[in-house]
Amino acid sequence: MGAVVSVDIQVASTVGNVPSEAVMQSWVQEVINELSVTGEFEVSIRIVDEEEGRELNKQYRDKDQATNVLSFPAVDAAIANLPADLPQPLGDIVICGPVAEREASAQQKTTESHWAHLLVHGTLHLLGHDHENDADAEAMEAIETRVLGRRGAADPYAA
Repeated sequence: MGAVVSVDIQVASTVGNVPSEAVMQSWVQEVINELSVTGEFEVSIRIVDEEEGRELNKQYRDKDQATNVLSFPAVDAAIANLPADLPQPLGDIVICGPVAEREASAQQKTTESHWAHLLVHGTLHLLGHDHENDADAEAMEAIETRVLGRRGAADPYAA
């Protein structure tokens, strides 16, 4: 059995060019498929403005500025008593729409490719990947590049 992912999208920003729910779900699903994860899962994706992005980044990372993507994995203890037949929450991905749009422009990428990268990156964090050291960063970047390339999105690490 493969994995089934449902997403809950919350748009709390006036930014344009937000991908559709189907597109966002497909990128999350692509990561799950790449890692051969099985089961039924839920992911919440919240698109925020810079003020909320800054507040969340300050609260959770002690950085007083908006960032492009934050991931909040579901805590095992909080989901341990859920019935097995319910979808298991992976966690929340928060994307700051204005930051994502500025970065896409500054990096000369299509908005679609940059949003895809942020969704793939955020999903990998929900699944326990990080980039705290060089080896982990290289492994995570390789997965991102492979997943994005398979769907025709730009390599986010190309020079």
